[in-house]
Amino acid sequence: MAIHGNPGNVSLRRVPRTASLNKSMIASPTILVIEDDSAVRTGILDTLEYGGYRTLEAADGHEGMKLALQATYRLLLLDIVMPGPSGFEILAALKKARPGQAVIMLSARGEEQDRVRGLVNGADDYVVKPFSMKELLARVDAVLRRTHERHTPTANHSILGATINLNESRIYFPDGETTDLSEKESSLLRYLIEAGGRTITRAEILRHVWNLDPERIETRTIDMHMAHLRAKLGEKIAACIVTERGKGYRFDIPESSP
Repeated sequence: MAIHGNPGNVSLRRVPRTASLNKSMIASPTILVIEDDSAVRTGILDTLEYGGYRTLEAADGHEGMKLALQATYRLLLLDIVMPGPSGFEILAALKKARPGQAVIMLSARGEEQDRVRGLVNGADDYVVKPFSMKELLARVDAVLRRTHERHTPTANHSILGATINLNESRIYFPDGETTDLSEKESSLLRYLIEAGGRTITRAEILRHVWNLDPERIETRTIDMHMAHLRAKLGEKIAACIVTERGKGYRFDIPESSP
């Protein structure tokens, strides 16, 4: 089935989410879709979810710009023409704020100048509507393979004289002492650090670190793990984890730390 720019030409069926995710789906990348045409957007989301990917969505340039700059995802599927900032404007802002972010441009405009503009300005691929589901998944898979190395998590972080090795789940302090982190503490710390100073909500942590649906569960497990993590980090490094009331957490790495 092809996905077109005109919703009248599209026959779409909502694909139900799997009730219990298997291990491969839990580890699957998140893809952000910014597309103002609701029928086209739904078709893309169904296709990605059927292919085992997690998804985020925005229906216009305003919400798209916000998610593109603040959300956590591996790949962005970005329409060009929509209300608010255009896809090209979002791409320009994104490449300044998050260089290396993988992007596929989506457009009914297949002129060479538009394709060249998108690719020159940092897009990894440019897909012209209408396109088939099979083609879309193939292009998504190809871009994720090509850009895998840019998203390989950094194992070692030097902060305030200490070395945090997230692959070993161990902290090496300047005085020679070491502290081991649990698997979840290490995953939580990695997520905080790699957010690059962005504030992370509790819902996002539950979804991406614990693989839980924040709308269906009430838990204080984040508070407990955060308390244990701060105790293990020590007073100075623990101060890098800033709590923003009503919003979430962010990790502020001191400028003196590499």
